[in-house]
Amino acid sequence: MEVTTVPEHRELNELEFDFEFEPNQKLVYHLAKREMIDFIYNTTALEGNPFTYVEVQTLLEGVTVGGHRLSDEQQILNQNRAVNFLFESVKRGEFNLSLEFVNRVNSLVAFEEALEWGRFRSGEVSIGGSYFKPPKSSELEDIFGIGVRELKKVTHPIKRAIGYFLFGALNQFHFDGNKRTSRLIMNGLLISNGYPILNIKVRDKLEFNKQMIAFYDSQNYTRAISYLLEYYKEQNG
Repeated sequence: MEVTTVPEHRELNELEFDFEFEPNQKLVYHLAKREMIDFIYNTTALEGNPFTYVEVQTLLEGVTVGGHRLSDEQQILNQNRAVNFLFESVKRGEFNLSLEFVNRVNSLVAFEEALEWGRFRSGEVSIGGSYFKPPKSSELEDIFGIGVRELKKVTHPIKRAIGYFLFGALNQFHFDGNKRTSRLIMNGLLISNGYPILNIKVRDKLEFNKQMIAFYDSQNYTRAISYLLEYYKEQNG
């Protein structure tokens, strides 16, 4: 099998990235918890969820919000459970970059949204707007293993984390929730290493989607990571 969808650690290590921040896991964990509602709102809004920030906040406070489909409400509640699971895993030192952990996160993100959740997909999928055809389901475990080994050779934790997000989004390991799952794993990597999270805002949806489609079509990790590294610096600088 010729694997063409994994990041190459040498290319990522060669990318220039100047970000001055003294890693502090306790601090960034606290900041991430404070930003949780905003993160959930932006993550689901990027998927087209119509809930406003205030409605997301109200729902997560336990008050039913009328006028929306149950599936939209379910998506937000799923994301909330997944974020809380991630935070607790980081706090207990149980966060890890394994197939089992990624599937556990997806089981919460995509609960009742897809044909299957919490396991690698058993069939083929496509990505809307892109010519790229994700790998066959029979190749996914091998690709995941190779990709994780490459990412672990990336020396800078922020590059490694963003690299994982792109890796998971590109290969579409699950039937649904791939970007949401990969975004959570990315932020778990960031917090675990003492760096602030990356919270992609819905106001940047058009440019973000353009960059992602270009990435899917080209599988060019360096260009996509460069865009997200600059976004990260602007957000956390």
